[in-house]
Amino acid sequence: MSFFRPELDRIAGYVPGEQPRDTGWTKLNTNENPYPPSPRVVDAITAAASGALNKYPDPLGTSFRQAAATLFDLDPDWILPGNGSDEVLTILTRSFANSTDQIAFPYPSYILYETLADLQGARHERILLNPDWSFDFNQAIPVVERSKLVFIPNPNSPSGNRWTWDDLVSLTPAKGVMVLDEAYGDFTDVPHRGELLNSTIGRQIVITRSFSKSYSLAGIRFGFAVAHPTIIAGLRKMKDSYNCDALSLAAATAAIQDQDWMKENTAKIRATRERLSASLQKLGFLVVPSQANFVWATHPTGEHKFQYDALRLRKILVRYMSFPDVPWAPNQRLDGLRITVGTDSEIDTLLSALQEIV
Repeated sequence: MSFFRPELDRIAGYVPGEQPRDTGWTKLNTNENPYPPSPRVVDAITAAASGALNKYPDPLGTSFRQAAATLFDLDPDWILPGNGSDEVLTILTRSFANSTDQIAFPYPSYILYETLADLQGARHERILLNPDWSFDFNQAIPVVERSKLVFIPNPNSPSGNRWTWDDLVSLTPAKGVMVLDEAYGDFTDVPHRGELLNSTIGRQIVITRSFSKSYSLAGIRFGFAVAHPTIIAGLRKMKDSYNCDALSLAAATAAIQDQDWMKENTAKIRATRERLSASLQKLGFLVVPSQANFVWATHPTGEHKFQYDALRLRKILVRYMSFPDVPWAPNQRLDGLRITVGTDSEIDTLLSALQEIV
């Protein structure tokens, strides 16, 4: 006999990437930034730790909202801080969808969207992507029109491709909200700056951002949403009273104010990304042109699980991913390797091992 909600009993739950506790690994599996955060972040955390930690933090994260609003050229009332962008996605799901509503999202994509829908007890429907990771609008638009909430990661994971603004406008539900999950937005060749918020559908758009990737703060757990103040006001009712602690607020505020540091690191990652993609192609892999800090690689042999295991034996971690129910994939299952862009030295280690394995 279970005392849990049926929705919880039915699902396996989201499984995050492996985080080994011992040393000596080349870790390219969870899209962390290989470079350290801005020195301003360390100073800010030290100052906050020396302050009044016996007091509750600012429940609205006012200083951070002011800094983020400056970056987006908006008023602070357009910003909602969160305990990681995943918490923001949870708040959005709980705010907009109940058991009679439908949530939609691309597939293959970030599987957490489906988990959040299941936990909420909401209906969900996949927007099946084409083999080139584009949308089949004949299939996609009817799904969107049946949906209250549509999640679109842009760039997408695991593919790393970025969709156009015209694509996104077409996928906005007539009577719902589109969430643009821009966790990897700072790695694009032309970074996002909330352009759709000023469009005719701006009041139906929520942009989410993460500090785990471009700002090198995966260990802090911080993210935020950008949306019209009427939406932000509603989301505040759903969040925990003090959902962001004093140290993470201080770190995120310092990080977002040091744009030069972030841009220097993302530029290095983009350069290494191009070298990694070209080198993988020389080894026979098919690589999707990426706008994120990872690449999606498949090999004609289809031996991706073998390649993953062989790398792991050498203490090199990449992410082996498998997506069932993909009609255009062999045996209706798409699998491959999602490889985080590490330092040049880490990528050299990876490529040397793959030369032996493939």
